[in-house]
Amino acid sequence: MAKHEHVRVAVIGSGFGGLGAAVRLRREGITDFVVLERADSVGGTWRDNSYPGCACDVPSHLYSFSFAPNPDWPRTFSGQRHIRAYLEHVADTFGLRPHLRLNHEVERMEWDADTLRWRITTGSGSFTADVVVSATGPLSDPKIPDIPGLDGFTGKVFHSARWDHDYDLRGKRVAMIGTGASAIQIVPAIQPDVAKLTLFQRTAPWVMPRMDRAISGPERWLHRTLPLTATLRRGILWGIRELQVGAFTKHPGELGLVERLAKANIAKSVKDPELRAKLTPSYRIGCKRILLSNTYYPALAQPNVDVVAGGLKEVRGDVVVGSDGSETEVDAIIFGTGFHVTDMPVADLVFGADGRSLAEHWKDGVQSLRGATVDGFPNWMTIIGPNTGLGNSSMILMIESQLNYMADYLRQLNVLGGRAALAARPSAVHAWNRKVQNRMERTVWKAGGCDSWYLDANGRNTTLWPGTTGEFRRETRQVDLSEYEVVRAPEPVQATARPARAKEAAQ
Repeated sequence: MAKHEHVRVAVIGSGFGGLGAAVRLRREGITDFVVLERADSVGGTWRDNSYPGCACDVPSHLYSFSFAPNPDWPRTFSGQRHIRAYLEHVADTFGLRPHLRLNHEVERMEWDADTLRWRITTGSGSFTADVVVSATGPLSDPKIPDIPGLDGFTGKVFHSARWDHDYDLRGKRVAMIGTGASAIQIVPAIQPDVAKLTLFQRTAPWVMPRMDRAISGPERWLHRTLPLTATLRRGILWGIRELQVGAFTKHPGELGLVERLAKANIAKSVKDPELRAKLTPSYRIGCKRILLSNTYYPALAQPNVDVVAGGLKEVRGDVVVGSDGSETEVDAIIFGTGFHVTDMPVADLVFGADGRSLAEHWKDGVQSLRGATVDGFPNWMTIIGPNTGLGNSSMILMIESQLNYMADYLRQLNVLGGRAALAARPSAVHAWNRKVQNRMERTVWKAGGCDSWYLDANGRNTTLWPGTTGEFRRETRQVDLSEYEVVRAPEPVQATARPARAKEAAQ
Protein backbone atom coordinates (compact mmCIF):
# COMPACT_ATOMS: atom_id res chain seq x y z
CA MET A 1 0.00 0.00 0.00
CA ALA A 2 1.32 3.46 -0.92
CA LYS A 3 2.47 5.46 2.08
CA HIS A 4 0.75 8.65 3.23
CA GLU A 5 2.25 11.51 5.20
CA HIS A 6 0.88 14.81 6.50
CA VAL A 7 3.15 17.84 6.86
CA ARG A 8 2.79 21.49 7.67
CA VAL A 9 4.55 22.52 4.43
CA ALA A 10 5.34 20.64 1.22
CA VAL A 11 8.06 22.20 -0.94
CA ILE A 12 8.13 21.11 -4.59
CA GLY A 13 11.58 21.03 -6.18
CA SER A 14 15.14 21.09 -4.82
CA GLY A 15 16.92 23.72 -6.85
CA PHE A 16 17.90 27.11 -5.44
CA GLY A 17 14.25 27.98 -4.71
CA GLY A 18 13.36 24.70 -3.00
CA LEU A 19 16.51 24.41 -0.91
CA GLY A 20 16.29 28.09 0.00
CA ALA A 21 12.70 27.55 1.17
CA ALA A 22 13.76 24.55 3.23
CA VAL A 23 16.54 26.49 4.95
CA ARG A 24 14.18 29.36 5.70
CA LEU A 25 11.57 27.01 7.16
CA ARG A 26 14.11 25.56 9.57
CA ARG A 27 15.23 29.07 10.52
CA GLU A 28 11.59 29.91 11.27
CA GLY A 29 11.44 26.91 13.60
CA ILE A 30 9.34 24.83 11.20
CA THR A 31 10.64 21.29 10.89
CA ASP A 32 7.41 19.59 9.83
CA PHE A 33 8.02 19.80 6.09
CA VAL A 34 9.18 17.77 3.11
CA VAL A 35 10.93 18.66 -0.14
CA LEU A 36 9.46 16.62 -2.99
CA GLU A 37 11.95 16.11 -5.81
CA ARG A 38 11.27 14.16 -9.00
CA ALA A 39 14.94 13.33 -9.63
CA ASP A 40 17.36 11.27 -7.56
CA SER A 41 19.43 14.25 -6.34
CA VAL A 42 19.13 17.94 -5.59
CA GLY A 43 20.23 20.73 -7.89
CA GLY A 44 17.32 21.70 -10.12
CA THR A 45 18.41 23.28 -13.39
CA TRP A 46 22.05 22.95 -12.33
CA ARG A 47 21.59 19.20 -12.09
CA ASP A 48 19.67 18.88 -15.36
CA ASN A 49 21.90 21.13 -17.48
CA SER A 50 25.22 19.35 -17.76
CA TYR A 51 26.06 20.11 -21.37
CA PRO A 52 29.66 20.90 -22.39
CA GLY A 53 30.64 24.40 -21.36
CA CYS A 54 27.68 24.89 -19.01
CA ALA A 55 28.31 27.82 -16.67
CA CYS A 56 26.56 30.76 -15.03
CA ASP A 57 26.51 34.26 -16.54
CA VAL A 58 26.15 35.91 -13.10
CA PRO A 59 29.25 36.37 -10.90
CA SER A 60 29.73 33.54 -8.41
CA HIS A 61 29.64 35.67 -5.26
CA LEU A 62 26.29 37.12 -6.30
CA TYR A 63 24.88 33.82 -7.54
CA SER A 64 24.81 32.24 -4.09
CA PHE A 65 22.73 32.61 -0.96
CA SER A 66 23.54 35.53 1.32
CA PHE A 67 23.14 33.15 4.28
CA ALA A 68 25.49 30.57 2.76
CA PRO A 69 28.51 32.42 1.33
CA ASN A 70 31.13 30.34 -0.42
CA PRO A 71 34.65 31.77 -0.03
CA ASP A 72 36.10 29.07 -2.27
CA TRP A 73 34.48 29.77 -5.64
CA PRO A 74 37.23 28.83 -8.12
CA ARG A 75 36.25 31.35 -10.81
CA THR A 76 34.48 34.70 -11.02
CA PHE A 77 31.83 32.97 -13.17
CA SER A 78 31.33 29.41 -11.94
CA GLY A 79 30.68 26.32 -14.01
CA GLN A 80 27.78 23.90 -13.60
CA ARG A 81 29.82 21.37 -11.65
CA HIS A 82 30.76 23.84 -8.92
CA ILE A 83 27.27 25.32 -8.63
CA ARG A 84 25.74 21.88 -8.29
CA ALA A 85 28.34 20.98 -5.63
CA TYR A 86 27.42 24.20 -3.80
CA LEU A 87 23.75 23.17 -3.68
CA GLU A 88 24.69 19.73 -2.33
CA HIS A 89 26.78 21.52 0.29
CA VAL A 90 23.79 23.68 1.28
CA ALA A 91 21.65 20.56 1.69
CA ASP A 92 24.26 19.03 4.01
CA THR A 93 25.22 22.14 5.97
CA PHE A 94 21.65 23.08 6.88
CA GLY A 95 20.49 19.56 7.71
CA LEU A 96 18.03 19.24 4.83
CA ARG A 97 18.63 15.58 3.96
CA PRO A 98 15.98 14.17 6.35
CA HIS A 99 13.37 16.38 4.69
CA LEU A 100 14.19 15.35 1.11
CA ARG A 101 11.91 12.92 -0.69
CA LEU A 102 13.85 12.06 -3.84
CA ASN A 103 12.24 10.24 -6.76
CA HIS A 104 8.88 11.73 -5.74
CA GLU A 105 7.54 13.26 -8.93
CA VAL A 106 4.35 15.18 -8.23
CA GLU A 107 1.42 13.92 -10.31
CA ARG A 108 -1.41 15.99 -8.82
CA MET A 109 -2.02 18.68 -6.18
CA GLU A 110 -5.64 19.24 -5.18
CA TRP A 111 -7.12 21.66 -2.64
CA ASP A 112 -9.50 20.07 -0.13
CA ALA A 113 -11.89 22.81 1.05
CA ASP A 114 -13.31 20.66 3.85
CA THR A 115 -9.98 20.09 5.59
CA LEU A 116 -8.13 23.16 4.27
CA ARG A 117 -5.32 20.94 3.11
CA TRP A 118 -3.59 20.16 -0.13
CA ARG A 119 -3.78 16.53 -1.26
CA ILE A 120 -0.60 15.67 -3.13
CA THR A 121 -0.09 12.56 -5.21
CA THR A 122 3.41 11.53 -6.23
CA GLY A 123 4.82 8.52 -8.00
CA SER A 124 6.14 7.24 -4.66
CA GLY A 125 3.35 7.99 -2.20
CA SER A 126 0.74 10.53 -1.18
CA PHE A 127 0.90 13.53 1.13
CA THR A 128 -1.34 16.16 2.63
CA ALA A 129 -0.01 19.59 3.49
CA ASP A 130 -1.37 22.76 5.07
CA VAL A 131 0.75 24.86 2.71
CA VAL A 132 2.43 24.11 -0.62
CA VAL A 133 5.49 26.04 -1.79
CA SER A 134 6.07 25.31 -5.47
CA ALA A 135 9.71 25.86 -6.42
CA THR A 136 9.81 23.94 -9.69
CA GLY A 137 11.28 26.95 -11.49
CA PRO A 138 10.65 28.19 -15.03
CA LEU A 139 13.75 26.49 -16.49
CA SER A 140 12.83 22.93 -15.60
CA ASP A 141 10.87 21.53 -18.55
CA PRO A 142 12.66 21.65 -21.93
CA LYS A 143 10.79 22.83 -25.01
CA ILE A 144 11.36 21.21 -28.38
CA PRO A 145 9.50 22.83 -31.27
CA ASP A 146 7.18 20.80 -33.48
CA ILE A 147 9.38 20.27 -36.54
CA PRO A 148 7.85 18.45 -39.54
CA GLY A 149 9.73 15.22 -40.26
CA LEU A 150 11.65 15.12 -36.98
CA ASP A 151 10.12 11.75 -36.07
CA GLY A 152 11.65 10.26 -39.20
CA PHE A 153 15.20 11.36 -38.39
CA THR A 154 17.40 8.31 -37.86
CA GLY A 155 20.25 10.10 -36.09
CA LYS A 156 20.56 11.32 -32.50
CA VAL A 157 18.20 13.98 -31.12
CA PHE A 158 18.34 15.58 -27.67
CA HIS A 159 17.77 18.88 -25.84
CA SER A 160 20.61 20.78 -24.22
CA ALA A 161 18.99 20.25 -20.80
CA ARG A 162 18.91 16.48 -21.35
CA TRP A 163 22.41 16.03 -22.73
CA ASP A 164 23.26 12.51 -23.85
CA HIS A 165 26.77 11.98 -22.47
CA ASP A 166 26.91 8.48 -23.95
CA TYR A 167 26.76 9.85 -27.48
CA ASP A 168 30.19 10.71 -28.88
CA LEU A 169 30.07 13.86 -31.02
CA ARG A 170 33.63 13.52 -32.28
CA GLY A 171 33.72 13.43 -36.06
CA LYS A 172 29.95 13.87 -36.36
CA ARG A 173 27.92 16.29 -38.45
CA VAL A 174 25.84 18.25 -35.94
CA ALA A 175 22.93 20.66 -36.22
CA MET A 176 22.60 23.09 -33.30
CA ILE A 177 19.13 24.63 -33.11
CA GLY A 178 18.90 27.96 -31.30
CA THR A 179 21.25 30.74 -30.23
CA GLY A 180 20.31 31.34 -26.60
CA ALA A 181 22.38 31.20 -23.42
CA SER A 182 22.95 27.44 -23.67
CA ALA A 183 23.87 27.43 -27.37
CA ILE A 184 26.57 30.06 -27.07
CA GLN A 185 28.30 27.86 -24.49
CA ILE A 186 27.77 24.58 -26.36
CA VAL A 187 28.98 25.79 -29.77
CA PRO A 188 32.58 26.67 -28.76
CA ALA A 189 32.75 23.58 -26.52
CA ILE A 190 31.94 21.08 -29.29
CA GLN A 191 33.21 22.92 -32.38
CA PRO A 192 36.81 21.60 -32.20
CA ASP A 193 35.60 17.98 -32.04
CA VAL A 194 32.82 17.76 -34.61
CA ALA A 195 33.34 17.29 -38.34
CA LYS A 196 30.72 19.86 -39.25
CA LEU A 197 28.54 22.17 -37.14
CA THR A 198 25.49 23.87 -38.63
CA LEU A 199 23.97 26.53 -36.38
CA PHE A 200 20.35 27.46 -37.00
CA GLN A 201 19.95 31.04 -35.81
CA ARG A 202 16.39 32.32 -35.86
CA THR A 203 17.43 35.57 -34.17
CA ALA A 204 20.99 36.76 -33.57
CA PRO A 205 21.79 37.42 -29.89
CA TRP A 206 23.82 40.31 -28.54
CA VAL A 207 27.02 38.88 -27.07
CA MET A 208 29.43 40.77 -24.84
CA PRO A 209 32.86 39.66 -23.58
CA ARG A 210 32.84 37.48 -20.50
CA MET A 211 35.10 38.94 -17.82
CA ASP A 212 35.92 35.56 -16.32
CA ARG A 213 39.09 34.59 -14.52
CA ALA A 214 40.34 32.23 -11.86
CA ILE A 215 39.94 33.50 -8.30
CA SER A 216 43.39 33.46 -6.74
CA GLY A 217 44.40 31.55 -3.65
CA PRO A 218 45.08 34.75 -1.68
CA GLU A 219 41.61 36.06 -2.55
CA ARG A 220 39.96 32.88 -1.32
CA TRP A 221 42.10 32.91 1.82
CA LEU A 222 41.04 36.49 2.49
CA HIS A 223 37.34 35.62 2.08
CA ARG A 224 37.69 32.64 4.44
CA THR A 225 39.64 34.61 7.04
CA LEU A 226 37.65 37.84 6.83
CA PRO A 227 34.11 36.95 5.70
CA LEU A 228 33.24 40.65 5.59
CA THR A 229 35.41 40.95 2.46
CA ALA A 230 33.20 38.44 0.63
CA THR A 231 30.12 40.34 1.81
CA LEU A 232 31.65 43.56 0.48
CA ARG A 233 32.45 41.91 -2.84
CA ARG A 234 28.87 40.69 -3.14
CA GLY A 235 27.56 44.13 -2.25
CA ILE A 236 29.62 45.83 -4.95
CA LEU A 237 28.47 43.33 -7.59
CA TRP A 238 24.86 43.91 -6.49
CA GLY A 239 25.18 47.69 -6.50
CA ILE A 240 26.62 47.84 -10.01
CA ARG A 241 23.68 45.86 -11.36
CA GLU A 242 21.14 47.93 -9.47
CA LEU A 243 22.53 51.05 -11.15
CA GLN A 244 22.05 49.45 -14.56
CA VAL A 245 18.35 48.71 -14.08
CA GLY A 246 17.10 52.15 -15.14
CA ALA A 247 18.49 51.73 -18.66
CA PHE A 248 16.51 48.50 -19.07
CA THR A 249 13.28 49.61 -17.43
CA LYS A 250 12.95 53.36 -18.05
CA HIS A 251 15.49 54.68 -20.56
CA PRO A 252 16.33 52.06 -23.22
CA GLY A 253 18.01 54.75 -25.30
CA GLU A 254 20.84 54.77 -22.76
CA LEU A 255 21.82 51.30 -23.97
CA GLY A 256 23.19 52.74 -27.22
CA LEU A 257 26.77 52.83 -25.93
CA VAL A 258 26.55 49.20 -24.83
CA GLU A 259 25.24 48.33 -28.28
CA ARG A 260 28.22 49.98 -29.95
CA LEU A 261 30.57 48.01 -27.69
CA ALA A 262 28.78 44.80 -28.65
CA LYS A 263 29.15 45.59 -32.36
CA ALA A 264 32.85 46.20 -31.80
CA ASN A 265 33.03 42.79 -30.15
CA ILE A 266 31.56 41.19 -33.29
CA ALA A 267 33.94 43.08 -35.59
CA LYS A 268 36.94 42.04 -33.51
CA SER A 269 36.20 38.31 -33.81
CA VAL A 270 34.45 37.98 -37.17
CA LYS A 271 36.30 39.31 -40.22
CA ASP A 272 33.97 37.89 -42.88
CA PRO A 273 31.49 40.72 -43.66
CA GLU A 274 28.74 38.31 -44.73
CA LEU A 275 28.97 36.32 -41.49
CA ARG A 276 29.27 39.53 -39.48
CA ALA A 277 26.02 40.77 -41.02
CA LYS A 278 24.28 37.52 -40.07
CA LEU A 279 25.46 37.83 -36.47
CA THR A 280 24.48 41.48 -35.97
CA PRO A 281 21.04 41.80 -34.31
CA SER A 282 18.46 44.25 -35.62
CA TYR A 283 16.84 45.00 -32.25
CA ARG A 284 17.89 47.12 -29.27
CA ILE A 285 20.43 45.43 -27.02
CA GLY A 286 18.81 44.19 -23.82
CA CYS A 287 15.49 43.32 -25.44
CA LYS A 288 16.68 39.73 -25.15
CA ARG A 289 19.09 38.69 -22.43
CA ILE A 290 22.60 39.96 -23.15
CA LEU A 291 24.84 36.91 -23.43
CA LEU A 292 28.45 36.64 -22.30
CA SER A 293 31.18 34.73 -24.15
CA ASN A 294 34.75 35.17 -25.34
CA THR A 295 34.70 32.06 -27.51
CA TYR A 296 31.32 32.07 -29.32
CA TYR A 297 32.20 34.38 -32.22
CA PRO A 298 35.67 32.88 -32.80
CA ALA A 299 34.07 29.41 -32.98
CA LEU A 300 31.53 30.56 -35.58
CA ALA A 301 34.37 31.88 -37.73
CA GLN A 302 35.99 28.43 -38.02
CA PRO A 303 35.85 26.61 -41.38
CA ASN A 304 33.82 23.66 -40.03
CA VAL A 305 30.93 25.92 -38.92
CA ASP A 306 28.00 27.20 -40.99
CA VAL A 307 25.42 29.70 -39.70
CA VAL A 308 21.93 29.46 -41.17
CA ALA A 309 20.20 32.81 -40.67
CA GLY A 310 16.80 31.35 -39.96
CA GLY A 311 15.09 28.62 -38.03
CA LEU A 312 14.85 24.90 -38.76
CA LYS A 313 11.95 24.45 -41.18
CA GLU A 314 11.76 20.67 -41.53
CA VAL A 315 13.68 17.39 -41.49
CA ARG A 316 13.75 15.11 -44.54
CA GLY A 317 15.28 11.81 -43.59
CA ASP A 318 18.75 12.75 -42.35
CA VAL A 319 18.67 16.17 -43.99
CA VAL A 320 17.81 19.32 -42.03
CA VAL A 321 16.18 22.08 -44.04
CA GLY A 322 16.45 25.70 -42.98
CA SER A 323 13.84 28.39 -43.48
CA ASP A 324 16.16 29.83 -46.15
CA GLY A 325 15.87 26.58 -48.15
CA SER A 326 19.37 25.33 -47.30
CA GLU A 327 19.80 21.57 -46.90
CA THR A 328 22.42 19.84 -44.75
CA GLU A 329 22.87 16.15 -43.95
CA VAL A 330 23.60 15.61 -40.26
CA ASP A 331 24.18 12.81 -37.76
CA ALA A 332 22.79 14.60 -34.70
CA ILE A 333 20.36 17.39 -33.85
CA ILE A 334 20.79 19.31 -30.60
CA PHE A 335 17.98 21.60 -29.50
CA GLY A 336 18.92 24.65 -27.47
CA THR A 337 15.38 25.95 -27.70
CA GLY A 338 14.66 26.89 -24.12
CA PHE A 339 11.94 25.88 -21.71
CA HIS A 340 8.23 26.06 -21.00
CA VAL A 341 8.35 29.37 -19.15
CA THR A 342 4.97 31.06 -19.73
CA ASP A 343 3.20 27.69 -20.00
CA MET A 344 4.80 25.72 -17.16
CA PRO A 345 3.62 22.07 -17.15
CA VAL A 346 3.28 22.10 -13.35
CA ALA A 347 0.19 24.29 -13.83
CA ASP A 348 -1.63 21.28 -15.29
CA LEU A 349 -1.14 19.39 -12.02
CA VAL A 350 -2.54 21.96 -9.56
CA PHE A 351 -6.30 22.10 -8.89
CA GLY A 352 -7.69 24.92 -6.80
CA ALA A 353 -10.79 25.76 -4.77
CA ASP A 354 -13.15 25.70 -7.74
CA GLY A 355 -11.76 22.43 -9.09
CA ARG A 356 -10.08 24.08 -12.06
CA SER A 357 -6.44 23.53 -12.86
CA LEU A 358 -3.96 26.36 -12.56
CA ALA A 359 -3.36 26.04 -16.30
CA GLU A 360 -7.07 26.67 -16.94
CA HIS A 361 -7.03 29.57 -14.48
CA TRP A 362 -4.07 31.04 -16.36
CA LYS A 363 -5.41 30.38 -19.87
CA ASP A 364 -5.45 34.12 -20.65
CA GLY A 365 -2.00 34.69 -19.16
CA VAL A 366 -0.10 33.87 -15.99
CA GLN A 367 -0.41 36.33 -13.11
CA SER A 368 -0.04 36.29 -9.37
CA LEU A 369 0.09 38.53 -6.33
CA ARG A 370 3.65 39.76 -5.72
CA GLY A 371 4.96 36.83 -7.73
CA ALA A 372 3.90 34.44 -4.98
CA THR A 373 0.19 33.63 -4.60
CA VAL A 374 -2.76 33.07 -6.96
CA ASP A 375 -6.44 33.81 -6.40
CA GLY A 376 -8.48 30.59 -6.13
CA PHE A 377 -5.49 28.62 -4.80
CA PRO A 378 -5.39 29.09 -1.00
CA ASN A 379 -2.17 28.34 0.88
CA TRP A 380 -0.33 27.71 -2.40
CA MET A 381 2.78 29.76 -3.09
CA THR A 382 5.33 29.80 -5.85
CA ILE A 383 9.00 30.73 -5.81
CA ILE A 384 10.13 32.45 -9.04
CA GLY A 385 6.54 33.06 -10.00
CA PRO A 386 5.18 35.41 -12.69
CA ASN A 387 7.13 38.64 -13.20
CA THR A 388 9.95 37.78 -10.83
CA GLY A 389 12.65 37.10 -13.43
CA LEU A 390 15.61 39.40 -14.05
CA GLY A 391 17.34 40.60 -17.19
CA ASN A 392 20.65 41.69 -15.70
CA SER A 393 21.21 40.40 -12.16
CA SER A 394 21.07 37.36 -9.89
CA MET A 395 17.85 35.44 -9.40
CA ILE A 396 19.06 34.45 -5.94
CA LEU A 397 18.26 38.00 -4.82
CA MET A 398 14.66 37.58 -5.96
CA ILE A 399 14.40 34.12 -4.40
CA GLU A 400 15.53 35.43 -1.01
CA SER A 401 12.92 38.20 -1.19
CA GLN A 402 10.23 35.63 -1.89
CA LEU A 403 11.46 33.57 1.05
CA ASN A 404 10.86 36.62 3.26
CA TYR A 405 7.30 36.76 1.97
CA MET A 406 6.82 33.02 2.52
CA ALA A 407 8.08 33.28 6.10
CA ASP A 408 5.68 36.12 6.93
CA TYR A 409 2.82 34.26 5.23
CA LEU A 410 3.36 31.33 7.58
CA ARG A 411 3.62 33.66 10.58
CA GLN A 412 0.27 35.19 9.66
CA LEU A 413 -1.30 31.74 9.53
CA ASN A 414 0.06 31.01 12.99
CA VAL A 415 -1.39 34.25 14.34
CA LEU A 416 -4.79 33.40 12.86
CA GLY A 417 -4.70 30.07 14.67
CA GLY A 418 -6.90 27.04 14.19
CA ARG A 419 -7.71 25.63 10.78
CA ALA A 420 -7.21 28.65 8.52
CA ALA A 421 -6.00 29.48 5.04
CA LEU A 422 -5.17 32.68 3.18
CA ALA A 423 -6.70 33.18 -0.26
CA ALA A 424 -5.43 36.00 -2.45
CA ARG A 425 -8.23 38.39 -3.40
CA PRO A 426 -8.79 38.58 -7.19
CA SER A 427 -8.90 42.37 -6.93
CA ALA A 428 -5.45 42.40 -5.30
CA VAL A 429 -3.99 40.09 -7.95
CA HIS A 430 -5.40 42.23 -10.77
CA ALA A 431 -4.23 45.48 -9.16
CA TRP A 432 -0.70 44.16 -8.71
CA ASN A 433 -0.50 42.93 -12.30
CA ARG A 434 -1.93 46.15 -13.74
CA LYS A 435 0.84 48.02 -11.97
CA VAL A 436 3.51 45.62 -13.23
CA GLN A 437 2.26 45.63 -16.82
CA ASN A 438 1.93 49.43 -16.89
CA ARG A 439 5.56 49.71 -15.84
CA MET A 440 6.53 47.10 -18.41
CA GLU A 441 5.43 49.24 -21.38
CA ARG A 442 8.47 51.48 -21.36
CA THR A 443 11.05 48.76 -20.75
CA VAL A 444 13.49 47.59 -23.38
CA TRP A 445 11.85 44.15 -23.22
CA LYS A 446 8.63 45.58 -24.64
CA ALA A 447 9.95 48.52 -26.67
CA GLY A 448 13.19 47.01 -27.93
CA GLY A 449 11.82 45.50 -31.13
CA CYS A 450 12.33 41.80 -30.45
CA ASP A 451 10.23 38.71 -29.83
CA SER A 452 11.67 36.90 -26.82
CA TRP A 453 10.83 34.03 -24.50
CA TYR A 454 9.97 36.67 -21.92
CA LEU A 455 6.67 37.24 -23.76
CA ASP A 456 3.61 35.00 -23.66
CA ALA A 457 1.33 34.13 -26.59
CA ASN A 458 -0.49 37.46 -26.12
CA GLY A 459 2.69 39.51 -26.24
CA ARG A 460 2.67 40.27 -22.49
CA ASN A 461 5.88 40.09 -20.55
CA THR A 462 4.84 37.84 -17.67
CA THR A 463 8.40 36.77 -16.92
CA LEU A 464 10.50 39.74 -15.79
CA TRP A 465 10.36 42.22 -12.93
CA PRO A 466 10.37 45.83 -14.23
CA GLY A 467 12.37 47.30 -11.37
CA THR A 468 15.33 46.86 -9.06
CA THR A 469 15.83 43.92 -6.74
CA GLY A 470 15.73 46.39 -3.85
CA GLU A 471 12.24 47.50 -4.89
CA PHE A 472 11.06 43.91 -5.06
CA ARG A 473 12.45 43.18 -1.61
CA ARG A 474 10.50 46.11 -0.18
CA GLU A 475 7.31 44.93 -1.94
CA THR A 476 7.64 41.44 -0.48
CA ARG A 477 8.94 42.24 2.99
CA GLN A 478 5.68 41.22 4.61
CA VAL A 479 2.16 40.04 3.81
CA ASP A 480 -0.58 42.66 3.58
CA LEU A 481 -3.63 40.88 5.00
CA SER A 482 -5.95 43.32 3.21
CA GLU A 483 -4.94 41.56 -0.01
CA TYR A 484 -6.22 38.21 1.32
CA GLU A 485 -9.40 36.56 2.49
CA VAL A 486 -9.19 34.39 5.58
CA VAL A 487 -10.73 30.98 4.93
CA ARG A 488 -11.87 28.83 7.84
CA ALA A 489 -12.68 25.15 7.81
CA PRO A 490 -16.43 24.50 7.74
CA GLU A 491 -18.01 23.53 11.05
CA PRO A 492 -18.89 19.83 11.24
CA VAL A 493 -22.60 19.12 11.00
CA GLN A 494 -23.94 18.06 14.41
CA ALA A 495 -26.48 15.21 14.49
CA THR A 496 -29.71 16.31 16.24
CA ALA A 497 -32.01 14.06 18.29
CA ARG A 498 -35.47 13.43 16.82
CA PRO A 499 -38.41 14.72 18.89
CA ALA A 500 -40.03 12.06 21.07
CA ARG A 501 -43.41 12.44 19.34
CA ALA A 502 -41.77 11.90 15.99
CA LYS A 503 -40.14 8.73 17.34
CA GLU A 504 -43.51 7.41 18.55
CA ALA A 505 -45.17 8.20 15.25
CA ALA A 506 -42.47 6.32 13.47
CA GLN A 507 -43.03 3.20 15.61
